[in-house]
Amino acid sequence: MTKRVLVLVEGQTEERFIKDVLAPPFLDRGLVLSPTILVTKRAKDGSTFKGGLSGFGKFRNDTRRLLGEAGGALVTTVLDYYRLPRDFPGMGDRPSGSPIERVRHIERAIAQAFGGPRYFIPFLALHEYEAWLFSSTDELPRVLTQHERQPEFARIRGEFSGPEDINERPDHSPSKRIIRLFPTYRKTVHGVAAAKRIGLDAIRRECPHFNEWILQLENFAEAI
Repeated sequence: MTKRVLVLVEGQTEERFIKDVLAPPFLDRGLVLSPTILVTKRAKDGSTFKGGLSGFGKFRNDTRRLLGEAGGALVTTVLDYYRLPRDFPGMGDRPSGSPIERVRHIERAIAQAFGGPRYFIPFLALHEYEAWLFSSTDELPRVLTQHERQPEFARIRGEFSGPEDINERPDHSPSKRIIRLFPTYRKTVHGVAAAKRIGLDAIRRECPHFNEWILQLENFAEAI
């Protein structure tokens, strides 16, 4: 029996990641993943503008709509923890522990804000999408054809115990580090191409919080 997962994503890069990297392996498990980009603005004529996350209100509206349309499907999210708007549930009382403890706290608070639906799994990328590109120190330099900068890229990765630990300080986030090293980097092009080359298995091995999310999707696929 085929099951569905509706994935609310922050932008086009995450949408392509779901379609190109995550969805194909799950098809063999009978699980169809369908990404939807957040609506950031609705005009009076009914047209919509998508991408980005300005506050909890717009996220709440889109999430409620997906939950209402789910019909037995699982609803989940792919949002960056980095620069998550301050009005999101759990942001004001984050624990002082590790980044993964803080992000789990916020995910639980988001679920509770919607009444804790059984088939709703809020997921925040720790700290952002670009962290996953550090799961291999070879593929992004290769995609950008800048092999000479691979040692510096590897040095950044080596400063941390894992890609998800690359920190959230404004000038030290994964994306800012990548852009400083590779000024021609474009998230929607190189970010997706590199993730495809790295592969889902490698990202899971290197990124524990990402792997926790994938395990939840697998559990949903296998549940009777």
